[in-house]
Amino acid sequence: MLQTIEVEIDKDGHILPLAPVGRLPAGRGLLTLLTPPADETALLAEASLAEDWLRPEEDEAWEHLQPGR
Repeated sequence: MLQTIEVEIDKDGHILPLAPVGRLPAGRGLLTLLTPPADETALLAEASLAEDWLRPEEDEAWEHLQPGR
């Protein structure tokens, strides 16, 4: 039988279940690491920075680094 539990991993690598699960039986398991949420500041800045990034002058300035263009 498969059982999935939600855990946090501390800075030392210890796995901490978020809900009580009792004692887990000895055996094997799989651990899936979830991508941490995106930094909110970066998300908010993206639209503002896009105004500068999407200008023709920017494309021209970086053109030499884009082979095949």
